[in-house]
Amino acid sequence: MARFIFVAGGVMSGIGKGVATASIGKILQAKGFRVSAVKIDPYINVDAGTMNPIEHGEVFVTDDGVECDQDVGNYERFLDENLTTENYITTGRVYQTVINKERNLGYGGRCVEVVPDIPNEVIYRIKKVARNTEADFVLIEIGGTVGEYQNLLFLEAARILRLRKSEDILFILVSYLPIPAMIGEMKSKPTQTAVRLLNEAGIQPDIILARARVPLDEPRKKKISIFCNVAKEDVISAPDVKSIYEIPINFEKDNIGNRILNKFGLRAKKFDLKNWAELVKFIKSVKKPVKIGIVGKYFETGEFTLADSYISVIEAIKHAAWFFKRKPEIDWLSSEKYENSPSAVKELKRYNGIIVPGGFGSRGVEGKIKAIEFCRKNKIPFLGLCLGMQLAVIEFARNVCNLKNANSTEFLPNCQYPVIELMLEQKSLLKEKRYGGTMRLGAWPCKIKSKTISARVYKTLMTSERHRHRYELNNEFRKNLEAKGMIMAGINPEKDLVEIIEIKKHPFFVACQFHPEFKSRPLKPHPLFREFIRTATLH
Repeated sequence: MARFIFVAGGVMSGIGKGVATASIGKILQAKGFRVSAVKIDPYINVDAGTMNPIEHGEVFVTDDGVECDQDVGNYERFLDENLTTENYITTGRVYQTVINKERNLGYGGRCVEVVPDIPNEVIYRIKKVARNTEADFVLIEIGGTVGEYQNLLFLEAARILRLRKSEDILFILVSYLPIPAMIGEMKSKPTQTAVRLLNEAGIQPDIILARARVPLDEPRKKKISIFCNVAKEDVISAPDVKSIYEIPINFEKDNIGNRILNKFGLRAKKFDLKNWAELVKFIKSVKKPVKIGIVGKYFETGEFTLADSYISVIEAIKHAAWFFKRKPEIDWLSSEKYENSPSAVKELKRYNGIIVPGGFGSRGVEGKIKAIEFCRKNKIPFLGLCLGMQLAVIEFARNVCNLKNANSTEFLPNCQYPVIELMLEQKSLLKEKRYGGTMRLGAWPCKIKSKTISARVYKTLMTSERHRHRYELNNEFRKNLEAKGMIMAGINPEKDLVEIIEIKKHPFFVACQFHPEFKSRPLKPHPLFREFIRTATLH
């Protein structure tokens, strides 16, 4: 029988509900229980695929091809579980299902109403996750903050579910306690207000995760306990940490795992966070650096840098660096800088390795190509991801195969040498303006060529990786590219599409059409990232 834990946020967004949810799941998993997690996004968007990564952050992709919120990636990394489309809910998905059901007389001709029919659909989806995963606990993160109109129907679903199964439901509020510089004191009033707003939705939190710059002191715990109507032991300190992987260890200092189990009348079957704790201890002590540059364009917004656009890439670098007992030092390098000032590309020599990640559109592309050329010529370890592979092919075609006008039809539809071409089945989709959920998505098989770097690091000649793209290496140019030294190291056997390229006489020049970062785990770094970092430590 599954228990359901709802996690909502108060005061402001961006305070870490996702990693808090993942951390609680990790603790319950370490205590011997099966755990799954659901992210609810209060957007009308059916999925995250059409959202701007600068505004929304990275679009994470599951094995079954759903384009979802980056928090699903956090769940996968912490729980070491592959989640599915069922673990992601949006307002758009729910309304779309209810409307389609009504059109098909699924409600027997009765009047369909926002309440209770929308909340009931949400409840059905949550219970479906519990059934299909056979989870002991399903954690449900409700996006946004309490008091917002957008998530009221999801809070209503949580309230109705508790009304029906009160003994199997728990509510956790993640709230922020600011320390205004001019006052110098931690203030609990915003959290008190957030709890009252949650009360107005008919919900009383059972546990409050008190986010703050520093650990919570006893006076603040007592005050929150009295004014928010929770036991002092259920006010959990959640201070800022340097690594998100420290959060489960921090939570357990306040005994959150057993507090949750006690509320359900359960006891831990075991407790094993040893490997996780050892990783956290190492992360805090490691000093020898490996310096990695990421050449991209989705991280600049005014005077700020938004690392969330490439969060899975960042975490995959960290996982691999820690595996080799190195401290990852990651710098953001603007591709547009290399377009406007080509000589600036020489700064890449300062790095142990360079990554060009995925992306869409022509902005900054020529700067990325210049960076790739510099890495190839100067033997700097290079890893290209999705668009990074396509640009590596364009650079090689122009500068090694002497196809000077080589390009992608994404950037120049009528280019002379379309070495990167729109997939055939994508042409009709784009013509009809069918953009949402229509890319090559999810896990696809990849046959790896023997005696390549990829074969050595994967230790198998067949693997599966996740995709998110519309354009591919044009097979008409394969022989020309291979004749000049490019190795087609990975091929999709179903459609004969190139998945991995390597070049000869280079310590590590590997690029892949898929997104290996989505499958990296803190205790199990992805093979390609692991080998990239290993080579980088030698550079």
